[in-house]
Amino acid sequence: MGALAESYKDTLLEPQHIPLDYGSVHTLPDSHVWLDESDESPSGVHTTGPPVIDLADPDAARLIIQACETWGVFQLIGHGIPTKLMEDVQSEAEKLFDLPVDQKMKALRSPGGSQSGYGLPPISPFFEKLMWHEGYHIMGSPIEHAKLLWPNDYQGFCGTMVHYRSQLKALTEQLIRIIFKSLNINPEEVAWLKDTEGLSIGLQLNCYPPCPDPTRAMGIAPHTDTSLITILQQSKVSGLQVFKEGAGWVLVQPVPGAITVNLGDIFHILSNGVFTTVRHRVVATPIRRLSFAYFYAPPGDFIVSPVLSKDFGEVPRYQTLSVKEYVGIKGKHFEKALSVIQN
Repeated sequence: MGALAESYKDTLLEPQHIPLDYGSVHTLPDSHVWLDESDESPSGVHTTGPPVIDLADPDAARLIIQACETWGVFQLIGHGIPTKLMEDVQSEAEKLFDLPVDQKMKALRSPGGSQSGYGLPPISPFFEKLMWHEGYHIMGSPIEHAKLLWPNDYQGFCGTMVHYRSQLKALTEQLIRIIFKSLNINPEEVAWLKDTEGLSIGLQLNCYPPCPDPTRAMGIAPHTDTSLITILQQSKVSGLQVFKEGAGWVLVQPVPGAITVNLGDIFHILSNGVFTTVRHRVVATPIRRLSFAYFYAPPGDFIVSPVLSKDFGEVPRYQTLSVKEYVGIKGKHFEKALSVIQN
């Protein structure tokens, strides 16, 4: 299952509520009304979005590291993921979320059960209000739960998702090697980049239904990812925002054919705080939008120790601990987790 999923099993992935039947909801319920986070509103400073980097650019490695330091997120083109495959994932996800509610409920995640299936955002238990979102999480083989949704026609969905994950895994590990070299970590000496045993890899299909009052709702609440790297495929409709110091919430406007790459807490710790773990959220919109997030985390026994150098500081800002230990802390303290392990 992997350390990330195992440690979240009784916390982040335990659904507290069943998703709404969004097709029958015409006004925003009180359970989904969020107060304005005025202390985090944009300061009025005009800021363009995160950089767009072409992986085929000879200067791509330097630009990626620069983005890691200044934003913690960037959009990537020239990534090699076939356009047809990205379109197929969109099509299969639309087919899933178009299913009647009673059919989707057959694959509902249960507390303490499988990490795969239909339900609310994994971070839901940390918030009093509910998010305007329904999702489908895939850990391991997608077949078991897909059969519940399409007993006689699950092969297309499963084949597409398995192919998509394999493509994203190869790309993610290419990016990790680039970033590791900047940290003076020899990728060839990192066992799990060669042997995938124990990796925590998840694919989250997100649906943000049309919202009757989007200015008072929240698609996904502000958070940082625990993972090493997250790769996100956005739809043409924008909704993802990242928080940048001095500018507030900045919209990540989708670039055709691009994917969005953001760093999680583990890379932030490894870099001794030099690389940004980007805080992000998704706003609700009046029309439906989909996105697909791929989460990649090392095995639970991988030791996360801040790299010390002239570039990354010669005094460790964070404690050394295993991935499993940190995920347990994140599952308990959520957004205060990094503060808990500060030296």
